[in-house]
Amino acid sequence: MSKAYVQQEVWFFTGSQDLYGEQTLAQVAEQSREVAQALDESDEIPARIVWKPVLKDAEAIRRAMLEANSDDRVLGVITWMHTFSPAKMWIAGLNALRKPLLHLHTQANIELPWDTIDFDFMNLNQAAHGDREYAYLATRIGAARTTVVGHVSNPAVTARIGIWIRGAAGWAATQGLKLVRFGDNMRNVAVTEGDKTEAELRFGVSVNTWAVNDLVEAVAAVDEAQVDELVALYEREYEVVPELRAGGERHDSLRYAARQELAIEAFLVREGAKAFTTNFEDLGELRQLPGLAVQRLMSKGYGFGAEGDWKTAVLVRAAKVMGAGLAGGASLMEDYTYDLTPGQELILGAHMLEVCPSLTTDTPRIEIHPLGIGGREDPVRMVFNATPSEAAVVVSLADMRERFRLTANVVDVLTPPQDLPHLPVARAVWQPRPDFSTSAESWLTAGGAHHTVMSTAAGLEAFEVFAQIARTELLVIDEHTTRRGFAETVRFNQAYYRLAEGL
Repeated sequence: MSKAYVQQEVWFFTGSQDLYGEQTLAQVAEQSREVAQALDESDEIPARIVWKPVLKDAEAIRRAMLEANSDDRVLGVITWMHTFSPAKMWIAGLNALRKPLLHLHTQANIELPWDTIDFDFMNLNQAAHGDREYAYLATRIGAARTTVVGHVSNPAVTARIGIWIRGAAGWAATQGLKLVRFGDNMRNVAVTEGDKTEAELRFGVSVNTWAVNDLVEAVAAVDEAQVDELVALYEREYEVVPELRAGGERHDSLRYAARQELAIEAFLVREGAKAFTTNFEDLGELRQLPGLAVQRLMSKGYGFGAEGDWKTAVLVRAAKVMGAGLAGGASLMEDYTYDLTPGQELILGAHMLEVCPSLTTDTPRIEIHPLGIGGREDPVRMVFNATPSEAAVVVSLADMRERFRLTANVVDVLTPPQDLPHLPVARAVWQPRPDFSTSAESWLTAGGAHHTVMSTAAGLEAFEVFAQIARTELLVIDEHTTRRGFAETVRFNQAYYRLAEGL
């Protein structure tokens, strides 16, 4: 399997010391190189694992961490104490490290050679207590990290490391992320507001606004030949209704949607941006609220938030990166309405137009229908059902005044129990875990947003890694959640995060 992050690396650092002599240190280097190579060759590992020379003193450790910080290819670092590496040597290095950290608690051998084991073997293979010394120090200085335990030949171990790499990649995707807001937020809505300065401090994302008429000018400037080419692609790759096809009475509406896609993407490329927002209340001279254009751009990996919701756009972009190369997708989503049949409760999610086709394995149908709000022409959009998926996740990002809060619910995406012939939007139907009432009550208790990212590729564990790296609160609703326990967690977190931030 090819690496999902072919241009990015994870550096593998091994800790030891000069106490054991050159022969032992040569064995440490050889065996740690073998461990790094085994990880690099695993199909579960989505980035290159790059072995680095064994670290034996404080200055070498500090320089290694600074080099990792300064290399944009580096997603994070893995550390392993093959022998006993006195942990005070790691203080300066860990304090200097700004990249995600994974502590791998492993050893070179699987089984002990019971009949031949001697003290030379014991001196060489000391991770059982060398890693404990290191972990004590990391905990004492508050180093945020993920810990994975086990031999690298164990698929469960490589799977967890792979998930950590995906979370680190999501984090890297927000660092320096530029987000273009076309216009402002929907009027009078609370949850789409947020502290943009704090978002840049916490997540590294730069959120700025451009006038919608800047986009109008870009739409007008699109070359007709480019529109011809993109419309032809639509007709090849999707099921386009007859009225929108070439020669159809509303073909011009499809051409305008193509013009919007080309203009928005060119605008984002020009600004070096990977995420954006629109707002149906702020359309300037645009003829349509962008629908098909937004769906197509999300399918290319751009983050998007409706109604000016830049926080959800950040999440969509991170989820796109974390799920790279996996089956499934990620999209803006919104809990819209419920089926409250006792014992069979379902959530029907959608948005006005903007659900990403990466959520479906079917061929979407391109249609045109009235929108009813926004006061513009009927917009073009893709219509489809999300493909069933177990253990998908819906995640929101909300500004809780003194901090951001991620709220995540593990869900099972299902085939709609009946056809939806009169619902002209893309949609997903799901059962939330552990059950509808516990899920909804917990979400409401958390103050989770109504806009979310739905991810059927990257799962809960990747978002857990992302939150840990970002030092951001994450509340999880899954099969283990109870009403009482969740409410207690929210109350505890309220106190904890306020204390943790200090004065």
